[in-house]
Amino acid sequence: MPIPPNELSASEISQATRAGTLSCEAVVRACLEHIATREPAVQAWQYIDAEGAIAQARALDAGSARGPLHGVPFGAKDIIDTHDMPTEYGSPIHRGHRPDRDAACIALMRRAGAVLVGKTVTTEFANVHPGKTRHPLDPARTPGGSSSGSAAAVAAAMVPLALGTQTTASTIRPASFCGVVGYRPTWSDLRLSGVMEAAGSLDTLGLMARSVADIALLRAVLLGVEPRALPAETAKPRIGFCRTHLWENAESTTQRLLEDAASRLAAAGASVKDAVLPSAFTRIPEAHKAVSSFEFTRNFSWEIAHHWDRISETLRNGRIKDGLATTFERYREARELLSACRQTLDQFFDNYDILLTPAAAGEAPVGLHSTGYTGFCSIWTSTHVPALTLPLLQGPSGLPIGVQLVARRDRDRDLFGFAQWIRRALR
Repeated sequence: MPIPPNELSASEISQATRAGTLSCEAVVRACLEHIATREPAVQAWQYIDAEGAIAQARALDAGSARGPLHGVPFGAKDIIDTHDMPTEYGSPIHRGHRPDRDAACIALMRRAGAVLVGKTVTTEFANVHPGKTRHPLDPARTPGGSSSGSAAAVAAAMVPLALGTQTTASTIRPASFCGVVGYRPTWSDLRLSGVMEAAGSLDTLGLMARSVADIALLRAVLLGVEPRALPAETAKPRIGFCRTHLWENAESTTQRLLEDAASRLAAAGASVKDAVLPSAFTRIPEAHKAVSSFEFTRNFSWEIAHHWDRISETLRNGRIKDGLATTFERYREARELLSACRQTLDQFFDNYDILLTPAAAGEAPVGLHSTGYTGFCSIWTSTHVPALTLPLLQGPSGLPIGVQLVARRDRDRDLFGFAQWIRRALR
């Protein structure tokens, strides 16, 4: 029995539509039909433009251009501007807001032939107050955040690709919870024009897919470079098993699973050694909090001044309160610490090709009032290194737990290659 088009990878869709063995319209219609079936339970979408998506697909079928994402449906987190759909930033303050241009990432994907289906749910201003999305495998659990809708939409086979963002853990954590491949690039590689700024010193786009090859393909499109296939063979990596000082916050099952994974990778031929970060790295979570809160609060000065009562108590008593209490001197001190840690980490990677580390504390927690613990991502977000999570582990309830892999700054392609090796070894 053939695989339904909505379950194909982005690479498979592109190959089929460019070859003419599958129409773009057929792919889009399959995704829309599956969305109609799954959306009542998952609630991944803030806005769906079914007619617009079909029209885009028909135009692609009728045209001669065959871009690298020809006919590939995707979703975009609702803090990313689109000229033809609302962008509401997860807040009632901006309900119905319609930008007049596409964000750079949207324009690049459309130029490559991708079809935007709609806007996926975000937490309020991509922060901590949850949206409506449920975990696609257990609606009683959080899908994570803030890119909750993007992770859930890809996991539920509604679309093969989705855009999110990450300022703390907003891509890696929901990808881990929902069981998809999540990627946070080296900071500043991918353009953020037209994407709501939360904390510019930390913000990146976040990419969601069901394969590493699709992540590599989408990254190339967003860089505006010719896509290149990942190498079929990669040298056996030097892996640093990096528990971090936050290890006790991981659930015991997660600890055992990661330790077992490290042993299995060593048995497969990788060099695996414990990697202990310098003591200064224990200060990163507080420094991250100071930087992100200081910048966030100033970015939303207008909303704070004019719509205080329409901001959730969660956000008012959390990020905003922290930001207002953070002095410029403390902010600058925190930035200096993070800068020093980045330099130290560059040297740390002289001994390792890749670090193996937790993506989240465990399975997605039960309850919809929180999006889960963020600590295992804040260190890597703050140090601007590329990170990728693979859905390779399974928790006690049968739900996914991601394996987070971290590489040296600017070694994103190496990260993909080693991720492919690790995935084969652990499968």
